[in-house]
Amino acid sequence: MEKRDYYEVLGVSKEATKEEIKKAYRKQALKYHPDKNPGDKVAEEKFKEAASAYEVLSNDDKRARYDRFGHAGVSGGGGNGFGGSGMTMEDIFSSFGDIFGDAFGGFAGFGSARRGGGRRVNKGSNLRVKVKLDLQEISAGVEKKIRVNKYVSCSACNGTGAADANSMTTCATCHGSGHVTRIANTLLGQMQTTSVCPTCNGEGKTITKKCPVCYGEGIVQKEEIIKINIPAGVARGMQMNVEGKGNAARRGGINGDLLVVIDEQDHPDLIREGNDLIYNLFISIPDSILGTNVEVPTVENKVKIRIEPGTQPGKILRLRGKGLPEVNGYGRGDLLVNVNVWIPKSISREESKIIEKFKDSDSFIPKPDKDDKGFFERMRGYFQ
Repeated sequence: MEKRDYYEVLGVSKEATKEEIKKAYRKQALKYHPDKNPGDKVAEEKFKEAASAYEVLSNDDKRARYDRFGHAGVSGGGGNGFGGSGMTMEDIFSSFGDIFGDAFGGFAGFGSARRGGGRRVNKGSNLRVKVKLDLQEISAGVEKKIRVNKYVSCSACNGTGAADANSMTTCATCHGSGHVTRIANTLLGQMQTTSVCPTCNGEGKTITKKCPVCYGEGIVQKEEIIKINIPAGVARGMQMNVEGKGNAARRGGINGDLLVVIDEQDHPDLIREGNDLIYNLFISIPDSILGTNVEVPTVENKVKIRIEPGTQPGKILRLRGKGLPEVNGYGRGDLLVNVNVWIPKSISREESKIIEKFKDSDSFIPKPDKDDKGFFERMRGYFQ
């Protein structure tokens, strides 16, 4: 199913301020909140969709990439792909609980950062790495192995942080629920509020004896090699989200994500412009006049092309389908060959005599084409 435009999802314009985006999201969150629409799968999907839109548009960096590349340019939770939302309910309540609290005011079960009054779910922090790719890898897609130093669950205590099973007890304050409920008398009557248990910080359990390896944290640092499948057609600055490959959470919970930023290496011969490639071809004056066959490089190999007799400097030859593919899409760009005629800076006396013979020849008198607006005008037309 094709994803809707994030601005359309929140009902705001592309010029909307952060405050306008936040207000629009709160409105959507209130309308489609699962506690207000129990069992309604459509409302739940709209709730997730609104959260995905807010997660991108509320972040300056992600919003800039989204405005430039669309869904393909922003991180997604869809494993090794671009642009998927993949947000779970726990992700949403954990990340945007403060907004729900403002929107729902803490009334009778609304505004809790945990569905159904459950215990707090920890989430590990995200990691960001930069991956360098050459044009050949970008053209075909590639599997990369990345060495990452990260936090992983402690194997000695299975991530609990306790020395043994007897060292973990149920919190006496919240009785294992992870939250405490208070009822206050106000002018409007009794008001019920729910907040994180201050004793166990929402975990529902307390540790009497800490694990000697992780010292009660439930996580330790370790180097890990992660395989990443990068699709064809990516571009410099795009960000890819590998779900669950970030830092492990303290004392169990949800792992963070690995954010992979694409860094594109320059090609020695080809210049990238979107999905098109540009090659500057240099030919001699005789070849420009008489025509010739030449080889030009593509990403994969070399191809032969025909230079017709009388080819003018600045002529653009388009090789269709020899550019780069669309990321997560169909079609390829083209290879644009910009023909340059090489003018030697110095020639021999004999060569000079030969050239002199052609000076007054009618064929060599310049006859500019009035329709030729020049190389830069033609190039501008290709990319508009």
